[in-house]
Amino acid sequence: MRKNVLIVGAGGVGHVVAHKCAMNNDVLGDICIASRTQQKCDAIIDSVLRKNHLQDPAKKLYSRAVNAMDVPAVIELIKDTKSEIVINVGQAYVNMSVLEACIETGAVYMDTAIHEDPDKVCEDPPWYANYEWKRKERCQDKQITAILGVGFDPGVVNAWCALAQKEYFDTIDTIDILDVNAGSHGKYFATNFDPEINFREFRKVWTWIDRKWVLQKVHSIKVDYEFPVVGTCSVYLTGHDELHSLSKNINANSIRFWMGFGEHYLNVFSVLTNLGLTSEKPVKIAAGVEIAPLKVLKALLPDPSSLAVDYTGKTCIGNFISGTKDNQPRQIFIYNTCDHAECYQEVESQAISYTAGVPAAAAAILVARGDWDVKQMVNVEELDPTPFIELLATMGLPTEVIEAPKPFVVPVIESLDSI
Repeated sequence: MRKNVLIVGAGGVGHVVAHKCAMNNDVLGDICIASRTQQKCDAIIDSVLRKNHLQDPAKKLYSRAVNAMDVPAVIELIKDTKSEIVINVGQAYVNMSVLEACIETGAVYMDTAIHEDPDKVCEDPPWYANYEWKRKERCQDKQITAILGVGFDPGVVNAWCALAQKEYFDTIDTIDILDVNAGSHGKYFATNFDPEINFREFRKVWTWIDRKWVLQKVHSIKVDYEFPVVGTCSVYLTGHDELHSLSKNINANSIRFWMGFGEHYLNVFSVLTNLGLTSEKPVKIAAGVEIAPLKVLKALLPDPSSLAVDYTGKTCIGNFISGTKDNQPRQIFIYNTCDHAECYQEVESQAISYTAGVPAAAAAILVARGDWDVKQMVNVEELDPTPFIELLATMGLPTEVIEAPKPFVVPVIESLDSI
């Protein structure tokens, strides 16, 4: 049994992880929330206590300040808090430093997004091979459990792929991962998670088609799809983290990611980009000061965690999978819908953070129980999906599976480049 959890990061996802870990602290033990700004951690603790979510009041829930880029400081924090499970929900820039600290201390490592170098955007695929997978052998040698990308997408969608391969298909042709937020936050323009990371995604579209990497223009290929519950929404072919492990671990011809965007969002994003405000490259302003426009834009936009109180509507995230079963063609849609207002009522969060945070807490429980304490580095699709999906259903994220009556029709995609 593993016990005592260190949550690194105090943003919207960290807020949800803390709530769900506190609700299961009889299994997980003491919980420490750590961030560069300790005040943010304390605000999360106040929320947990306000909702009376501390399952076992005898266990500790407390905060610490830490610079997650400082490996020795993170090592010291893990040791001092006696944390055996580290859930990294800080910015994607800190992944490798937190992972290094876990390798050195023997703590379990998990995150919800792929590592990024601040100076590099949309590197050549597969992205996991550039950083995380280079540490696979060390994790194996030291028997370190490291679970990569255990949010929703990546995370739950990866588990659904594994479940499809395990139970629903003999052969898989195509997996289309569809992510739609049909909710409204009432702001003129905002992103649902860190805008700095969000906008860096929209530079190139690397997608997996016919078992090779294909490069496409951002927001250039659109499909209108009729989703359960939320209705017909437009989704655009987009690059995303999970493709970079699923292409290796799931036997499918094509795996693509699609994200929903409204016309207003795309128009504002286009203007911001054309003005250079989504650039991560520093520019000189008065008195020779250098600053990245993207950091200024992040400071101007609403904090994603502030959106929760007025958010209405639902999200729908699912995998449209086509292939064969018993020599017959088959296509299914495996999905979850989540309500923004219900998330706020439960944990004072919006559904985007909720869907990313709950799976990380569920994974921590599975590790603590021994189900997923695999003592090596893995992506979610390499683990048994059944206990994960079953646990998520009890924690607020039930999975639905339907036989899809209509195909997911995609226009012809001509490669700009391929690998």
